[in-house]
Parts: sequence; structure tokens; C-alpha cells
Amino acid sequence: MAKTKRQITEDLKLIDVVIELLDARIPVSSRNPDISQITKKKKRIILLNKSDLSDNEQNSKWLNYYKNNGIPTILVDSNSGKGIDQVLREINKVMEVDLKVATEKGRIGKNIRVMILGIPNVGKSSFINRISKKTSAIVGNKPGVTKQKQWIRIANNIELLDTPGVLWPKFQSEEVGLNLAYTGSIKDELLEKTEIAYQLLRYLYKNYKKELLERYKIPNFIEESGEEERDTILRLMDTIGEKRGAKIAGGRIDLEKVANIVLDDFRSGKIGKITLEQIGKP
Repeated sequence: MAKTKRQITEDLKLIDVVIELLDARIPVSSRNPDISQITKKKKRIILLNKSDLSDNEQNSKWLNYYKNNGIPTILVDSNSGKGIDQVLREINKVMEVDLKVATEKGRIGKNIRVMILGIPNVGKSSFINRISKKTSAIVGNKPGVTKQKQWIRIANNIELLDTPGVLWPKFQSEEVGLNLAYTGSIKDELLEKTEIAYQLLRYLYKNYKKELLERYKIPNFIEESGEEERDTILRLMDTIGEKRGAKIAGGRIDLEKVANIVLDDFRSGKIGKITLEQIGKP
């Protein structure tokens, strides 16, 4: 991490615009807190990727939040290509004055050099492939696939420098760690998946109960009188296991299998359009 951070700092000397790719479901947790300090002297554009998986109402609120803070922000879905053309236009827009000055000084046809930054599994490789209209970058569905920097031409006058996804040594809070785990930015092999799924279900039951119960066809699920929250969520996990046939010897529910089902369904958007960090909610 430290080595990559040093390399990014060095490469910034070559860069005109920094694109920061965030996960629209977790705009705060997916933002490396070091980036603002490192890139403070550069023009910046924020892209809220995977916006097809996040709550539409919250998407609009996050757009307004960043724009009110003076940062151009675009909703992007790298899989469908939504927002990609807007990104190219925005790059040229933020460089308009600089390009005019360069032209006046006789530097006609100056290329715009862009760096893209993002944490693991935020969708950088898919975004680069989409914006360059070819499979230039290595793509994978696990964090940490991009291993080395590479220059990619994404338009006649725009060159993009990809960099490896970088997490930071210490998360600000347990909530940040959980959000990164839910969305797959932390490798599943490092997690206690049953506990992660339990915590995710707690959030979904509180904030997206209708979508959650509809997904698993348990509309009549209710809290029992005097039942503790933990017991309610564990009973919900058992109910999902019953519905999905997630059982082991003796007919007991296989909670690890339930955890895999819930996490896969959330990450693929099958539970619904969900934002884990919401403006206007504690």
C-alpha cells in the first residue's frame, strides 16, 4: 500500500485530471481518505459507479452533495455504459481553460492526461474497458486484479493512467470495514461471512424490509413479542435457509450457505437498489 501510494504521488506530476471512482452504494466507505490530500492540487471528477445497484433517490442526493462541495460528479454504470460519454465531456470541460491557454501559447493539440483512482473491486477495470471501447485492462470480479499501472488512450485527446486499487492501513470505523465487506472490496477469504451476512441483514431489515422479504418470499415475517433484535435476524436467516433449501445433516440450517446466498444476492442487485450510506439518515 505504501509503495503504491508513493508511486501515485510521483505519477501525479504527469497528470491533469484525477478521476476518483466510488461505489455508489457506499460513497464514503469506498473513498480512500488519503486521496483528497494527495490530489488536492489537481482537478478532480468523482464517478459514482455501480449506480444501477444503488437507491435512485440516494443517487440524486449524493450527486447534489458532491456538486455543492464543488466537485463535478457523474453517475456511472460501467456494465451498461451509462454515464460514459458524460465522463469524456466532463474531462474536456474541466480542462477547457487550460487547453485554451496552451493553445494561445502555441501548444496546439495538447493531450489531456487523466489518472483513475479507486479501491479494489470498485469496478475500475470494467470502467476502463467501457470508456476505451476495448478490453485494454485486466478485468476480474475479485479485489486486487489490476497489478500494475498502464496508459490507455480513451479518446483522441485523452490518455488515462490506470493504477492498482489501494485500500488504506486502518479503517475509520467498524462500519466502513463492514460496508467494504458487504460490497466485496475485502476478499471473502479474510471474512467471517456468517457474521457479515448477519450484519447486512440487520441493515436491510431496518432500511429495505419490503425488498428483502419480497426477494425471499417471506412477506409474513414479523418480530415476535419481546424478541431481541439478534434473535429476529437469526430467525430471518433460518427462514431464508428454509426457503432456499440451505440445510446440512439432521435438517439444520447451513448458515454459511445462507450467508453466501444473501451476500451474492446483495452484490448482484437481486434484493433491489440499495444504498448503504444514506444522506438524511443516521
